[in-house]
Amino acid sequence: MSHLKDVRRWRIGKKKQRRLRDLTGAVVVVTGAGSGIGRETALAFASEGAILVVSDINLDTAQETAELINNPSSVRGSEAVFGGGAHAYQLDVSDEDAVKKFAETVRTRHGVADVVVNNAGIGYSGTFTKTTREAFERVMNINFWGVVNGCRYFSEQMIERGTGGHIVNLSSVVAYTPQKELTAYATSKAAVYMVSDCLRGELVPHGIGVSTICPGIIATNIIKNTGFAGVDADEERKQQDKVDSFYRRRNFGPDKVASQIVKAVKSNKPVVPVSPEAKFSQTMSRLSPGFLRFVARFDSD
Repeated sequence: MSHLKDVRRWRIGKKKQRRLRDLTGAVVVVTGAGSGIGRETALAFASEGAILVVSDINLDTAQETAELINNPSSVRGSEAVFGGGAHAYQLDVSDEDAVKKFAETVRTRHGVADVVVNNAGIGYSGTFTKTTREAFERVMNINFWGVVNGCRYFSEQMIERGTGGHIVNLSSVVAYTPQKELTAYATSKAAVYMVSDCLRGELVPHGIGVSTICPGIIATNIIKNTGFAGVDADEERKQQDKVDSFYRRRNFGPDKVASQIVKAVKSNKPVVPVSPEAKFSQTMSRLSPGFLRFVARFDSD
């Protein structure tokens, strides 16, 4: 009988989540919204008529994103109307107390969030033996614990409200594609992937969906802020420029990721690989994980 009750609760929960097929007036929170995927995601939800609460560790860039939404004609030369407007905040997602306070501020000023996109993150390149403990912890604190903090405090509010919602967590293709030169980064994204899977099962009865987004090679400015283990500042800049140039030539923009995020919320899709290489790697991780482990032995150069 208990299992039958569980099934009934799941069905009720799924019905609650369906209200987000129409995002008009929905309160959407996006972290790391000052640039790249975060900014494009905010714009994509705004174009659906949502009210945006955007945050970034850099308040100026968060405010620029809000300006794009609130005054599109003056910033982008567009006459589009983006819905309910946007509000910008400064936030360090690795600071649990700050995230808790931010969630309370959002509830007080804008209402309980309907959608939360845990996007804020950093890149880091280096083998395990070259990555210091401090660097490893910084990557995990932002990329993993930042997601956990956002999930914890916003899901609590959604559960208490009782009308469902949706959480989007940004993982990566490297969550299921081992690469020896991205040990800390891949570990953080794999952790995001798994915590999302666990949380999805827990939140179904409450009508709260969870989507894990796994981008591949996306042309954003994340590489310009990516650390490289075991090199000096000059070499790090050279590596950043080299990888950034490759990403730009790849020419797969963050707007394509943003559109998939919106679709995932509307359809309550659990896992979304974005870009051809992300889809291919997901298939290979299922069919031949040994092949991916073998490829991980080679240098990326």
